[in-house]
Amino acid sequence: MSTFAINAPGVKGSINQGFFAPISPSLGLTRSARLTRTLVVLSLAIVLVAGAAATSGAGEQILTPSPNTNSYVTVVVPSGATLWSVASAYGEGDVQVMLEAIREANNLSGYDITAGARLRVPRR
Repeated sequence: MSTFAINAPGVKGSINQGFFAPISPSLGLTRSARLTRTLVVLSLAIVLVAGAAATSGAGEQILTPSPNTNSYVTVVVPSGATLWSVASAYGEGDVQVMLEAIREANNLSGYDITAGARLRVPRR
């Protein structure tokens, strides 16, 4: 089976116009239109990257003891104990976070404690 096309004089044929039409990189846009197109594409890329970065750590939670927690244990400091040793004995995980929670719960300005002192230690 063979096919042929007859074009009228002065009428441009539509053969090979779809895939083989010349493509201009600027598509006939002005300089400001090309700049606008570039900025829109760049801003969309930034939004996509920011969205991916925001969701990459979405399942992680950082738990820190709150000084407003109503659940405390009262501890009498034994002789030779330090604030660090008390925090490591009653805390789970990061000792520094527990140490700061004990300081905030007891309104301590420094890290020194004395034997026999009563400390409020937040429960985990």
